[in-house]
Amino acid sequence: MKGSNERNERRAKSKAKVKDAKQAVNGMKQRKCGFATLIAALATLTLLPLGSRCLAVGPDIEMVNVRGGCFQMGDAFSGGNPDERPVHEVCLNDFYIGKYAVTQAEWQAVMGNNPSKFTGDRRPVESVSWNDAQAFIAKLNRMTGRRYRLPTEAEWEYAARSGGKNEKWAGTSDPSQLSNYAWYSENSGQKTHAVGTKKPNGLGLFDMSGNVSEWVQDLYGEVWYEESPKDNPQGPRTGNARVLRGGSWAAGAWNLRDALRLWYDPAFWDDFLGFRLAASSR
Repeated sequence: MKGSNERNERRAKSKAKVKDAKQAVNGMKQRKCGFATLIAALATLTLLPLGSRCLAVGPDIEMVNVRGGCFQMGDAFSGGNPDERPVHEVCLNDFYIGKYAVTQAEWQAVMGNNPSKFTGDRRPVESVSWNDAQAFIAKLNRMTGRRYRLPTEAEWEYAARSGGKNEKWAGTSDPSQLSNYAWYSENSGQKTHAVGTKKPNGLGLFDMSGNVSEWVQDLYGEVWYEESPKDNPQGPRTGNARVLRGGSWAAGAWNLRDALRLWYDPAFWDDFLGFRLAASSR
């Protein structure tokens, strides 16, 4: 009798496991996830939530859904660099952007290494080039079946300014409040810090100013703001450098401004350079 009960219990567990696997496969088919993700799910029978579109295996990247709109892009406070002008109207579709910069734990889970100088799982990954960021994104997309990318320069500024508000830094225009929102030269101790330990901006995004400067997708153009289209600008079609935004742990307050544009060769890396993910909403 005891042996019969044990066999029945094993059969029930086996059936439940197969049922779970079938449900996972069916759910992923319905959500059009990638084939590699589906195979990984079958092998492990475990799924992690990743945004609202599908359940996928991989690091659980927290994304914020940003409602699009129009805003005045550029140096609205004056006193900035010439390439931050003219201030011009830009209109964006809805998009997703990372709640935090990509962390070292997330990088390690995808790439199997950690290039960072200031180590810590919850610290932003740094010492990565634009090319490195693209390699990470390509591998993450294969793992998850998603279409992550870097934000455009316009998306980054719109998100940093809490949805296009007239903010000098991400979350505030008051210099006396900046240290509540950003890790920078005045309070960083010359190192990065765990993401999410300062106040978020109005969209719930952390460290858009300070901690690490963030690569964006666009090529750099010195006079791009004179030529930029109004709707969903993607940056110039030609150029040699890629844009960085947000300032870092090593930068002063002026270099943390939402409008500031930096640029480097896409192969350049240093201990103040990281990135944040984005995704189109459709």
